[in-house]
Amino acid sequence: MKLTLRIWRQKNADAPGALSTYEVDGISQDMSFLEMLDTLNEELLLSGDDPVAFDHDCREGICGACSLVINGEAHGPEHTTTCQLHMRSFRDGDTIDIEPWRAAAFPVVKDLVVDRTAFDRIIQSGGYISAPTGAAPEAHATAVPKPAADAAFEHAECIGCGACVAACPNGSAMLFTAAKVVHLNSLPQGAPERESRVLDMVGQMDAEGFGGCTNTGECATACPKGIPLFSISTMNREFVRAARKGR
Repeated sequence: MKLTLRIWRQKNADAPGALSTYEVDGISQDMSFLEMLDTLNEELLLSGDDPVAFDHDCREGICGACSLVINGEAHGPEHTTTCQLHMRSFRDGDTIDIEPWRAAAFPVVKDLVVDRTAFDRIIQSGGYISAPTGAAPEAHATAVPKPAADAAFEHAECIGCGACVAACPNGSAMLFTAAKVVHLNSLPQGAPERESRVLDMVGQMDAEGFGGCTNTGECATACPKGIPLFSISTMNREFVRAARKGR
């Protein structure tokens, strides 16, 4: 395959950025999208140019580090993470636009890499439990109703990639925050911090500068792990109950 790549290049958050055009040839349909970028970077290094900076880690669809906007879609045209997107999803001769997540709370580090530590601070504000459950075997001694366990597991699948923020026209982090809140609030071990957790995490989310939710649903559509949209309404009910109780 021969492709034309239009890639966002930017030295840092304060420098102006622009799309740069590159031609790549000999791309196999069996390559992953990141392997295609590796091929481009090898060519750039051989020619003495600066390689394109992009995030990646596990390359197994688990960590969420490989976040890119591809042809205007978070993670690209398939419902998966960028590292699990393969070049068979494109055609010979295609032009592909590759950009970073665009949100005020995700400043550009370089090129396609953005700083997502805002998510870390949201989790730090309340994404923990204080119940002494012991090691893994002892924790199993706490009975958890099946519906609660299912809800917790469903929301624990969130990998914090930020696709929900990138897809949202408002740059909202409501789906991410809701996944973390509902995950722990569904379990008996999470009960002691139930009210403070939702108030603190939503408060931190707002402090980070994410936009407000207008329930367009783009976040759930883009989520590679299928976190459901009703998670947000669940969190909103938790928030209203906690606010009325004053923690």
